[in-house]
Amino acid sequence: MDSNVFKGKWLQIKGETKKQWGKLTDDDLDVIDGEKDKLIGKLQERYGHTKDQAEEEYRNWGQSIRS
Repeated sequence: MDSNVFKGKWLQIKGETKKQWGKLTDDDLDVIDGEKDKLIGKLQERYGHTKDQAEEEYRNWGQSIRS
């Protein structure tokens, strides 16, 4: 999902984000505030993913919520 689209739809997809990655706290979601890079960083932090793993998860998830 394009970064601008992600930022614009953040309020709509915030709940889906929490469902997908349950380890993310409400505070994490407030910090992320629709910024792709912050989400990827939080995935690395909370799940111990490498940057590549977190980016791939984000891409896969982005495709699934667009459908």
